[in-house]
Amino acid sequence: MNKTNPVRQVVFPLLAALIWGTAFVAQDMCADVIDAFTFNAVRFYIAVLVLLVIIWLFGRLGPEKPPRSTAERQTDRRQLLIGGFCCGTALAVASNFQQAGIGAGTDAGKAGFITALYIVLVPVLGLFLKKKVSLPVWISVVLAVAGLYLLCITGELKLAAGDLLILLCAFFFSVHILVIDHFTATVPGLQLSCAQFLVAALWSTAGALFFDHIDGAAILSCSLPLLYVGIFSCGVAYTLQILSQKGSNPTVVTILLSMESVFAVISGAIILHQHMTGREYLGCALMLIAVLLAQIPFPLSKKTV
Repeated sequence: MNKTNPVRQVVFPLLAALIWGTAFVAQDMCADVIDAFTFNAVRFYIAVLVLLVIIWLFGRLGPEKPPRSTAERQTDRRQLLIGGFCCGTALAVASNFQQAGIGAGTDAGKAGFITALYIVLVPVLGLFLKKKVSLPVWISVVLAVAGLYLLCITGELKLAAGDLLILLCAFFFSVHILVIDHFTATVPGLQLSCAQFLVAALWSTAGALFFDHIDGAAILSCSLPLLYVGIFSCGVAYTLQILSQKGSNPTVVTILLSMESVFAVISGAIILHQHMTGREYLGCALMLIAVLLAQIPFPLSKKTV
């Protein structure tokens, strides 16, 4: 067995979480200038180019793979096309809900925490796939709902429009994770990421052509944030996640990746000077506890749901 590599298993996921958390700031900066579909189309196309370069480098520098038959290559290609379409469609829906929510007024820190709810939603949605859910996971769901209430519910007991869109984004990110979990068993991770980004870019382009006002000058004015989310948030961070999870304890890595939410709040406060009330911070704390609790491997009890 391979020895533990603390750099790959600890530093890599923390770097990915930092990139994803600070990406909410870049998204917030673009939300006032570029419509949601246009923003996502541009960043996904950038991600495709980045991942194509990474795949090419891995192909040149990695070990030579044994030759495969024509039938095997056709099967691999078919799985990649199906997986890329399913994952890319889920990613496009989730990402566009997220950016629309930020554009509707949800700030970077709050968007980061509500998006993190997907980590709790995944085991809940798994019930429909006949996967049992333990008592600690149900406790985390209750904590997450309480945190979401403190974070998002207004005095009139309703979600703000932007918060509701981010909540829908969290749901579709949960679907995205479950779809990826299905296809990673048969499709290489980097190729799947590249394919899903291409599909998501095409869906976002279609949405932009129908619903957005595409302004080239506005896109150029946001070139730096767009490059950041395209190169680092999509290309680099997803690669770091793949590398960190190889041969690692998945629970530990996922807990480290969930620090994305904390980095989102910190970056929003430092860079954008956004402030949250004590009630909202308490909601954030409850959601973070729920996120962590949902991933800790408690001993299995006799009763599960």
